Amino acid sequence: MDIPVTITDKAFQEICKIKNTKKIGDQYGLRIGIKGGGCAGVTYLLGFDRAATDDGTYDLNGLQVHISKKHTMHVMGLTLDFYEGPDTRGFMFSHPDHPESAAE
Repeated sequence: MDIPVTITDKAFQEICKIKNTKKIGDQYGLRIGIKGGGCAGVTYLLGFDRAATDDGTYDLNGLQVHISKKHTMHVMGLTLDFYEGPDTRGFMFSHPDHPESAAE
């Protein structure tokens, strides 16, 4: 099954760099999820976690990506990118259905 989100090459490289630098074991994959959805909009979650029984797990060039099955419809079409500028750097989420969303 295809992964329901797009992870840019830049984001993928930064995720792998963090995983290696922090010595995060292979039993942990990247978790992408959501929180909220009320008046404040959707907040996307990103972190390293073990797979749960209700997850869809996807292989992205050797990186396991975990998405809760109940979040799959909400993250479908999401793009995860990494921005590095002169004053700031970090992961950025963009979704055509939630242009005002935040990342946590």
